[in-house]
Amino acid sequence: MAPGSILRGGQKVDMIGHHEEGMQPQSWKLVSSFLVPHSRSSVCSGRASSKTGRWLPETGLRPRLAAPQTRSPPERKYGHRILGLSIRRTWPLKWYFPCVDEAQRLRGAVLESLDQEQDAKSLARHAYRSRTQFYRVFRAIIEETPVAMRRRLLLERAAWQLSRTKLSVTDISLNANYGSLEAFTRAFRKAFGISPSLYRRMGATYTYLHAANGIHHYSGKNDTKGVGRSMDLYDIFSGQESWHTRRLLELARTLTDEQLDSPLQNQVKIFPWDGPDQSLRQMLDRMVQTKEVWAAAISGGSMPLMENALPEDRTPSAMLARLERAEARFQGVLTDVRNRSAWDDTFVDALCEPPETFSFGGMFAHVITFNAYRRMLAIDALRCLGVKVEGVGCPMEYLDSLARA
Repeated sequence: MAPGSILRGGQKVDMIGHHEEGMQPQSWKLVSSFLVPHSRSSVCSGRASSKTGRWLPETGLRPRLAAPQTRSPPERKYGHRILGLSIRRTWPLKWYFPCVDEAQRLRGAVLESLDQEQDAKSLARHAYRSRTQFYRVFRAIIEETPVAMRRRLLLERAAWQLSRTKLSVTDISLNANYGSLEAFTRAFRKAFGISPSLYRRMGATYTYLHAANGIHHYSGKNDTKGVGRSMDLYDIFSGQESWHTRRLLELARTLTDEQLDSPLQNQVKIFPWDGPDQSLRQMLDRMVQTKEVWAAAISGGSMPLMENALPEDRTPSAMLARLERAEARFQGVLTDVRNRSAWDDTFVDALCEPPETFSFGGMFAHVITFNAYRRMLAIDALRCLGVKVEGVGCPMEYLDSLARA
């Protein structure tokens, strides 16, 4: 064996350092797999005990083990160094994926059983588990028993078929795996509060029952009754505001100029920069002006004439035509904002003195809120003048008109 090396645990270990003439005497201590200088110096060959770390007698050295030192953990294999900094890549937790797979498999076992007559034992066999284990795991992960979830999904599917198909109630009850129409009617009434026949006549389209896990029957089709496509809140609020304003202007056509200009009994000041609405004509005109001003602000148009408008532009028919022109510009901009989900985007209203910045969402809420308030006052004024007004100005009246169309 070459001088300057030892055997530790049967493996060759090199010694660090050597003795030169004139150097201070040194000794060596065993650190991990090598020796470092301690107090004496001696270059020798030998072997170390793998159990005690002591030198065997022939070496003449008995080095001490180094004291434990605090070391930074080694860089992991999936780490990287950028500009000398250790960057650790974040990986998803390994335990998460089995839980997701298990939840999907348990849910799939129930969803695939809706067209078959199966009990809890059959569901457990389909999930490759014992009945007791399947029940416990399903309850812990899905937060609902398998039998209760299957029964709820069957009732949701039955409600969907009642509202969107022409199947008879008896056929729907058989599809829901009920042995008789009476049993199906009792279960449906307990879940939805009404009988299946009444549910169909009322034309309800929301078929979900409450479930903490959020798992519901889904037909895979988008069929909203009466409108031909799905409507969001913008469609509803914007559509009902225009629809109700048109109705008020059409009802105002039946009144004389004297009736339109007669002072209101209860004059209300809505904005601090405007005076109170003194007549029905002025109230309707300001509703149209609100849409005109904001349509010009977001489309780069010019300021409308406001109170200086010509008398022929303030008749109910002329105001209706003005509303249609403003509505086209207003909807053209906000429909694009809705499609981009850009309600937080801001625009500069150069018609203000000085110019101001508003968000599209805040502006739209402003128009809907204050025009709805004026609409209530206009309905009351029309009734005081003897006009028969159907409804109360509710947005649901607009949705009902779409369903009847």
